[in-house]
Amino acid sequence: MTKARALPVRYRLGVAARVAAALAGGYAVAALVAIALGVALPIAREEAGTAGALAGMLALPVAAMGCFWAKSAARAWAGILIAAALFGGIAWAAGWRP
Repeated sequence: MTKARALPVRYRLGVAARVAAALAGGYAVAALVAIALGVALPIAREEAGTAGALAGMLALPVAAMGCFWAKSAARAWAGILIAAALFGGIAWAAGWRP
């Protein structure tokens, strides 16, 4: 039986940062996608809200997978921040005010 090597602290911190980006950032992106589509779609308000909520449910796993696809934790956070800024800007331009 071989002895398992301990993983470096830097690697563990990178994984922890990606998990944080996937959880917190993914949730934020999903919420902003739902808000942006709910406000910007030119259909009935109820239907736009439903469509936004469904799209937000699809955005969360995509954002989380993107965090682990990125080459580094910094790039994962950068991707989350860019996506959040994009959908936040769309929602803001469509008339949403927090």
